[in-house]
Amino acid sequence: MTVDTEAPIGAVLAGGIGRRMGGNKATVGLNGRPLIDYPVAAMRGAFADVAVVAKADTDLPALPGVTIWIEHDEPRHPLAGIVRALELAGTRPVFACAGDLPFVSAKLARVVAGAGAAGAVAIVPRAGGRLQPLFALYLPQARAQLSAALEQQPPKPLTAIVAALAPRVLELADARPFFNVNAPEDLLTAAGLIDRHEREDR
Repeated sequence: MTVDTEAPIGAVLAGGIGRRMGGNKATVGLNGRPLIDYPVAAMRGAFADVAVVAKADTDLPALPGVTIWIEHDEPRHPLAGIVRALELAGTRPVFACAGDLPFVSAKLARVVAGAGAAGAVAIVPRAGGRLQPLFALYLPQARAQLSAALEQQPPKPLTAIVAALAPRVLELADARPFFNVNAPEDLLTAAGLIDRHEREDR
C-alpha cells in the first residue's frame, strides 16, 4: 500500500489535564461513548491516517486502528500536541483537532483542509468571531515558528501564537460545531444537543 506523502494526518489532541472536568476528558462518557471517540470518528472520516497525541500518563479508551503519539511531559499547553504531531508527521501536513469537540464532522474537516493555504503555513477557521486553532490545518513549514513559541516561558495563549503565523483564515458562519466540553455542565449540554439532533433525524 502506498502512502500519500502530501495528505494530511488527522491528529486528535488529548494531552490536557481536564482540571474543570475533574479528570481526564478522553474517557468521560457522552451518550454511551467516550468523549474522544467523536472527534476521532470525524478525523477517520476525513483522513486516511489518524493519530491521537497524548501525554504518557493520559488515560485513553480503546481506539482500534488509531496510532498513539506521545508528546513531551512539559509544557502542559495545547500547542505541545500540535508541535509533537508536526515533528512525527515529517513532511506531511497535520490537521489538529481537540479531543473535546463532539460536534465537528469529517465534512467540515475536509472543507478546512481543502480550502488552500494561499501561501500561508496554516489554514484556521474563524467562527463566532473567534479563531479556532484547535480545528485547523498546519503545514510542515509552521513547525519552526510554533516550536519556538512553545519554548517561551510561559508560552503565550494558543490563539495569539497561531495568529502570529498569519494563517489563511477561513470564515465560517456556523459556530456550533466548535462547542467544546470543558466541564460537567458542558457534558449535559452536549448530551441534550445530541438527543435533540437524533429526534429531528427520525
